[in-house]
Parts: sequence; C-alpha cells; structure tokens
Amino acid sequence: MQFGRFPVSGAAGAILAHGVRRGALSFRKGRKLSEEDVKALQDAGLRDVTIAWAEPGDIAEDEAAARVSRAAAAADGSVRVGAAFTGRANLYARMGGLALIDAPAIHAANNQDEAVTIATLPPFTKVTAGQMLATIKIIPFAARETSVAMVERALAGAPVRVAPFVPRQAALISTHLPGMKPALLEKNRDALDARLKPLGSVIVFERRVPHDIGAVAAAIAEAAAADADPILLFGASAIADRRDVLPAALERAGGRVAVLGMPVDPGNLLMTGSLGERVVVGLPGCARSPKLNGLDFVLWRVLAGLPAGRSEIAAMGLGGLLADTPGRPHPRDAAPGAPPRLPRIGAIVLAAGRSSRMQAASEGATKLVQPLNGRAMVRHVVEAALKSVASDIVVVTGNGRDQVREALQGLPVIFCDNHDYSKGLSTSLISGLNSLPEDCDGALVLLGDMPAVDAHLLDRLIAAFAPAEGRAVIVPVHDGRRGNPVLWARQFFPEIRMLSGDAGARALLAPHASLVCEIEAGSDAPLTDIDTEEALAAYRARTAS
Repeated sequence: MQFGRFPVSGAAGAILAHGVRRGALSFRKGRKLSEEDVKALQDAGLRDVTIAWAEPGDIAEDEAAARVSRAAAAADGSVRVGAAFTGRANLYARMGGLALIDAPAIHAANNQDEAVTIATLPPFTKVTAGQMLATIKIIPFAARETSVAMVERALAGAPVRVAPFVPRQAALISTHLPGMKPALLEKNRDALDARLKPLGSVIVFERRVPHDIGAVAAAIAEAAAADADPILLFGASAIADRRDVLPAALERAGGRVAVLGMPVDPGNLLMTGSLGERVVVGLPGCARSPKLNGLDFVLWRVLAGLPAGRSEIAAMGLGGLLADTPGRPHPRDAAPGAPPRLPRIGAIVLAAGRSSRMQAASEGATKLVQPLNGRAMVRHVVEAALKSVASDIVVVTGNGRDQVREALQGLPVIFCDNHDYSKGLSTSLISGLNSLPEDCDGALVLLGDMPAVDAHLLDRLIAAFAPAEGRAVIVPVHDGRRGNPVLWARQFFPEIRMLSGDAGARALLAPHASLVCEIEAGSDAPLTDIDTEEALAAYRARTAS
C-alpha cells in the first residue's frame, strides 16, 4: 500500500488517511474519495491530502478483517461474527459459558504480519450471551492477501469458541460440629444458590450431617441415588489432608479423590474427585463469600462440561492470586466496568401507513401484504431484521393491521398498534420507540415497503455503531444518496419523541451532522421503496427467479 501526501487532483479512488474539515466540508478518515469528493476538496481550497492507495495483492481492510474473524470463530454455533467496519471485526458469545481460546494459535496468528492483529479475552473467562470474545483489527487500510492467508492458516483450528453452561441438578452436603450455629449452614446454602442459579443450575438435594466420615459417606451415597451431579461437600472444618473427613468419606462411598489443594488464593483448600461419572467437590471455607475465589474457577468448568483434573487445576495458578494485598488492594471489591458486548439494538419496522399511492390500498389490501416471491412484502423486511444481530423487533401496525399481523404470523416480533397512524409517520416512530426495551442502546428504523434491505446491510450498520467514538447515527448511502434504514443512538430518543406529523427523524440529521456516519451499501437497496403499482411490478420483474 502506498501512503503519503498527494495532490488532490489525482486522489479519486484513494482512501482518505486523515479526516478533513474545512468550513462546511467534513470528510471522515477512511473515506474512499470519489470524483465528486475531489471536486469538493478543491472547491474548499485544498491542494493536497494524506491518502492511501491499494496496490496489486492488497485486500481492503474490511475484507481482511472479515476473513480473519471467520477463520478464528468456531463453527459450532457458539460464536457470532460481527460485520467488519473500519478494519475491525468482533467475535461475540452466543450464550453464557466459558471462553475457550487456543492461545498458541492466537500467538501464531499475531506473529504473521504486524498489519493483522487479534486480541482475545483470557482463556476460560466466564462470559454472558452477547459479550465480546475477541476483536480483529487490520492496522493499515489494506493488508497483503498473502499475509491474510498465512493468518488464516494459523487459525485453521478455529481457536475461539464458548463452552456453554449446562443446567445441572446439584447436591449440597454440609457438615456441622457441636455448638455450630445453624445460621452458618444457611449461609452455605445461600452462597451456593447464588453461584449456581445464574448459571442455570439448582440444588435439588441437601443434607446436613455431623462432621463424621460415616455420616458424610452415607449422605454422598444418598445424593448419588438421587441422581444429583455435581455433589458439593461443605465441611465444618477445612480439609487438611487426604485422610481428613471429606476425602475419606468420598473414598468410603466408593469414589476417588483426584486433587487436594489448588494454586488459587482464596481457594487453596479445595478438593475435586468423582463418584462414578459424578463430579464431587470439597469446598474451601471461602466458598461462603460471594467474592471470586478458586471454587468459581472449578465450578465454571464443571458446569461447562470441561474437565477439572490435576493438570487443569495446576494451570489455574497463573492468574490465581485473587487475595487482597497491600499492593493489590481489594481488587474483587472494585466495581469493574461492564465487559465489551454487542450493542443491544432494537429494530422498528414501520408498517402502519395508508399506502395511498398504491391502487391495491383502495381495494382494501395494504401494499405491505402484496406478494413478492411467495411472501408478503413486509415479511421480507421483518425476516431480514430477525436474521440480523438486532435484539428486539417491533412492528408498528395501523392501516391494514390484521392483514399485516396475518402476513407475519409465526415470527417472534413485538406488535405495536398505532391508533393515530393517520396523523403521520412521526406517530408510528414514537409508538415503536415506546415499545422497545428500556435497555436498548439504539433503534434501527426500517420501512415496511423496502424488501431489498437484507440482514447483511443491517449488521454492517450495527457494526459501525459507536456513539463514544462519534458514530451515533448510522446511515446507508448509495451513489452519494442517503437512504434507509437509519440507526439512531438512544441519546436521540427524546428529540425523536418531539416530532409531529409526517416529519421523520431525518430532520435531526443536519443538526447532528458531526455524529452521522455514512456506510456505503454496495447496492441500491437503501433507496428502493415500493410506493406505486409500477414500482411493485418493476421490483417483481427484477427479482423474479
């Protein structure tokens, strides 16, 4: 790739390496300059700009990032690959579980070419659905195809995946000594419930017995007969030796002790073992605390169906120092920031209009249910939204309400009836916003008469969404023309709710121009709406298979 400061006159086709602002002109870094852009730069009085030129053998940053992200993600359905934007593509967990990262493969990939980088969570991090697992970033505006191919080979094993937590029915056996307060045993139960329930598991068997080998062995056998797994042993006294009460009781019940002690602090005095196929864990005293400790590391692995034997527990020593020390004051008490995650974007499909320009509307059928390739027009739009990474799909109905609902039968959407649809588009938009979950980070506004919009375009708009980086309104463009759908950050919801009549949210674009990010759609889908019988016939002819 060539990079440097070149005359504006010959810059068409190049990538703008640094943003340009001159008067009313504002071009973002990374913009591919068109002939019209060159003229605008010249009209603004600029003679040269810093640009990057792709050379033969280069591939664009987004294509490179997309290829690497696909190579890194497991094909088992546990990882969602985000759309690439500005040379970055993210991998997200599809479900809660443990992040499994093949460290040697990641190291090998990062050693191929400085232009291609992969950053991941530490292996065996507990993740929630939607949490970011890894980010791929292409440093320049393009990468050598040979370098990308080498990285793909290094990642051939698809090294990023999630081991999902599997619901388990656990047993809790607590022991007590003379004079021990019953409240302490209640605390045992509460602490274990708090750990298991968020991971989908529950305690279905509980016994409280004397701190005696025979009593504990009998309770273990009873738990096994109740088909509980794992079996959790909470001793009244810490395990000090393999011949102590809990290890000895497990062996008397017919089980075996695999590991006694672990290189994690707090949590050193933990025991793991088995009884047939069942996992048995002797808990350390710190398990009564809600703070992170060695039990969590073991419990996560057990509930994710991963081994927790000697080698696995030995490996926990790196990063196993969790204790509060003067040099590391109360790290587990700190309130960490939320982990990076896929933004929660709601999709609002506007399907309430009167279709006044369509002849079909006058015959009692809203245009949105007109058939296109065997499906209603509006169903194409809603299915695209459902296939995208949008989290919640709201369909706003009004005119032809029952027809639209019937056309979307069986789809997992939220219906919102706008009884004031005759008062203009703004009423439908506001109704849709009011139906979105309160924790949505933004809203993607789709029109029900734009069936060419697909999930790939929606995912690209969401991938570009980053209000903290100045990309709070994402707009698709084609041939220099802005289209739909438009993605709005939550910060604009109050202003949108102030609109009236047929005024759409586009009226807000100009006042917030600095927060608008344009995405080249690559097709005329964002400009293709079907308002007339002629447009419908033309679209049918164009898409006929």
